[in-house]
Amino acid sequence: MRHSRNPLVFFGLALVLTLAACGRGGGDDRAPEPGDRAVAKVQDQTIWASDVKREAVAQGLVGEGEPLDVTSDLFRRVLDEVIDQKLLAREAERRGLDNSALAQRRLEATRERILGDMLVENVVNGAISDQAVQTLYQEQLRLARTSEEIRVRLILSRTKPEADAVIGILGQGSSFEAVAQERSIDEATRFSGGDLGYSTADVMPQAYANALRDAAAGSTVGPFQTEGGWAVLRVEDRRRESPPTLDQARPQIVRYLTYEGVRQLLEELRGKAKVDVLLAAESGAPQEPASAAAAAGPTPTAPTATAPAPAVAPVATPTPAAPSTATPAKAAAR
Repeated sequence: MRHSRNPLVFFGLALVLTLAACGRGGGDDRAPEPGDRAVAKVQDQTIWASDVKREAVAQGLVGEGEPLDVTSDLFRRVLDEVIDQKLLAREAERRGLDNSALAQRRLEATRERILGDMLVENVVNGAISDQAVQTLYQEQLRLARTSEEIRVRLILSRTKPEADAVIGILGQGSSFEAVAQERSIDEATRFSGGDLGYSTADVMPQAYANALRDAAAGSTVGPFQTEGGWAVLRVEDRRRESPPTLDQARPQIVRYLTYEGVRQLLEELRGKAKVDVLLAAESGAPQEPASAAAAAGPTPTAPTATAPAPAVAPVATPTPAAPSTATPAKAAAR
């Protein structure tokens, strides 16, 4: 039975699989990787498990180091996509579409992308050792500044009189959790007794952060006005943030080391190569005199941007998709 899939995915695969079809002849049954497994054949061309895994990684369906079970539904779905795309590529070849100048340029661009990725895998990734990861982790751990986390519960009311009534009920000894379930209008937290979990003041709404600044654990704060209504908070706990473990920080540290390795490699390659950018000469824009460029200093021949070091920040409650200013390891911790 065929699995349902998005036909738009095919267009993302077209160049790579067409390039692969052009680059090797049919009937080659040698495994491209040790322990690889043949999972399908399209006419005389074998599809290997590693081909399917590579496509799943390219689509972001699995991570680079994650396993992909050949018996899983995900594997079968991606396998169907690879099969269909190979059929499309074969038909394009039969019609001679691969012989056009445009096709050749696009295939060459894809080839260069693949070769560049392979260079990074061999030269840069191969140089990232466990010792390098451990060293950077310890350095960032030494520099990290931890913040205080606060765990609070919330009861949100529409009006101040309603919030004042909540304070009265709590003053009579009712449990905060029970009152939150009965009276809070915040649907996201009311059924958990108003539990907002642990978070730091810098990610809270300003009204919450101001109200909780000097509140001790066990105290009730409010009511105070927020954008969503009138809030009453209970401070369950205050604690120092815990830094992420090495395993939690490792993916972001490896990403940072990879970025730095690629930057250094490109700097070296640009220093050796003659690169002429022709856009300025063709755009019709007025050219600065040579003396102006000299006064401003030499133009760098390599990228000068430096990736921010993956500061080892403590574990926090918010999801990593929220802010964009967090350091890589902060995102990993979350």
